Amino acid sequence: MDRSAADMTDVETRTLGHMLHDGLARLNAAQAARCLVAVAALLLVLITLDPFPDLRNEDVTTVVGGRMALTYISWGLLAAVAMLFVAATDAPALKSLVTPLHLCLVGWLLINIVFSESRGVSIQRFALAVSVTSFAVLLPLLPPTQRTFNLCLGGAALVLLVLCHLGVFLAPQYSMHTALDLTEPQLAGDWRGSFGHKNIASPVMTILVYVGIYLAAVGSFVMGPAIAALAGIFLIFTGGKTSTVLCLAIYALASLVYVTPGLWLKRLICFVPLIVMNLLTVGSVLSPALGALTRLLPLDPTFTGRSAIWEFALAAVAEKPIIGHGYAAFWDDVTARQTAQGSEWATSAAHSHNSYLDLAVTIGLPGLLLVILVFVLAPLGNFQSAQAHSRSRALAKLFLTIWLFGLYYGATETFLLERQNPIWFMFALAVAGLHFLARFQCVEQTEPER
Repeated sequence: MDRSAADMTDVETRTLGHMLHDGLARLNAAQAARCLVAVAALLLVLITLDPFPDLRNEDVTTVVGGRMALTYISWGLLAAVAMLFVAATDAPALKSLVTPLHLCLVGWLLINIVFSESRGVSIQRFALAVSVTSFAVLLPLLPPTQRTFNLCLGGAALVLLVLCHLGVFLAPQYSMHTALDLTEPQLAGDWRGSFGHKNIASPVMTILVYVGIYLAAVGSFVMGPAIAALAGIFLIFTGGKTSTVLCLAIYALASLVYVTPGLWLKRLICFVPLIVMNLLTVGSVLSPALGALTRLLPLDPTFTGRSAIWEFALAAVAEKPIIGHGYAAFWDDVTARQTAQGSEWATSAAHSHNSYLDLAVTIGLPGLLLVILVFVLAPLGNFQSAQAHSRSRALAKLFLTIWLFGLYYGATETFLLERQNPIWFMFALAVAGLHFLARFQCVEQTEPER
């Protein structure tokens, strides 16, 4: 065994602290700073500035101006620093993002904001979305090598998982849903960790399972299995049925796509089940025939009556099908809308429980089409290119799996373009990762400073 191989074996048998120390010791100050910025952003999006909210407190639903201001400032600064770092060393990668399709999407969002029903709200929330999404897109470029990227991702994942598990055992009233929660006391006993709801915790844990599997596949025989096991256990106890079912199903689907040679066959494997899933959910309220079909199924694809919310959202799309109601500006106060009459649950919902339908409501059908082109269709072509050029196949599979999970999770929940939502952050990171892998080769390792 040569010296580098022996060093790798030694690293994998040490604690996380030793691994990070050894990894950073190989970097110069600027490279180490890039890694620290990447870890800071991952921790900010996963843990947030307000972890472990007390759902028994009436103030939990109140937006605190100072805390939100700190969130905006933190993300703005991190995005600016990341842009400076990346612009200095990866200008070609940044230029590759300037495409007609990307420009059309940004342009449409700006037009949509101008005509928003609540322009101030849309501008404010769009500013945060730009900062968070920009950082997600830049994050694959920040760590100087693939190995340091793995260390940053794995280190942040372990910090989150340790906090969540400790919270359950040391402060369960802040880490689990309880019967005293002001909303949804029926979820008592479900784990939520540092998050505000199990429906955020469960998809994050699913993504971390994929991260753990990836790290194990590239040689992290301690960190990888630990992350996968801790995330898998937590996922089960969240009670998140959708994420739990999708976790293994999506990994199997991604594995099938990985070994499928042709792009068109890949598209059929990825998109046909997704289309069917949306037809059986939102489509069931559009078509009486589909509605009758769903009632014959052994499970309820409307997830216990979400059809009322979908009907309400579809009526909102019909009101403004082209321009939409405005980015992130529809669901704050819908009780007074005429289309909401007789839909009590719909007016209390925070979103439409379908990412694609929600985009049609807020940014209109043209906006939805552009999002589909950029975030649904293009990434699979990028994966095909990365695979054809044998560029970091294990990493490409991780990004593919996270992307696929997001597509299917989006048929039941809303997260696309949703500001600092951790699922959106990881989804955008995966899409950007596939974009860069299709065009550039990862740096595999860095020599120590001499």
